[in-house]
Amino acid sequence: MAMNEAVISFTMAGYSFNTDDVTQLLGIEPTATINGNTRLGDNNPAISSWELSSDKVVDYDIDIIKMGNNLIKEIEPIKDKLLLAIENYNLVPKITVKLKLSTDKDESIPEIGFGSRAVKFLASIGAFIDIDAKKH
Repeated sequence: MAMNEAVISFTMAGYSFNTDDVTQLLGIEPTATINGNTRLGDNNPAISSWELSSDKVVDYDIDIIKMGNNLIKEIEPIKDKLLLAIENYNLVPKITVKLKLSTDKDESIPEIGFGSRAVKFLASIGAFIDIDAKKH
């Protein structure tokens, strides 16, 4: 049977901003970017995004709270820079939990949540939380 898989990402998205400028402002290399040159269809504006992701964890027992706390600890020290980027580039920040759940009936589903420190930090920068869970 397939094990559970999880990745947590912090993303800031907006219309056609230069991701290199945001990287320079933050002083942290992203794990992925999308530059606003790409349109999502004829009637949609070009979207850019800057993303910092955790490593993928593959296990039956995944600690989402710990993964979230670790990611937040990486970006907490640059909170003022994040707020500046969000304001200057009109960005929407979010944290996403991407889960692929085992279909093994004997295995439990990982607890999905965030600690109070993470929730407080995310609220302070106006970020929302997105959970994307699928079965293998």
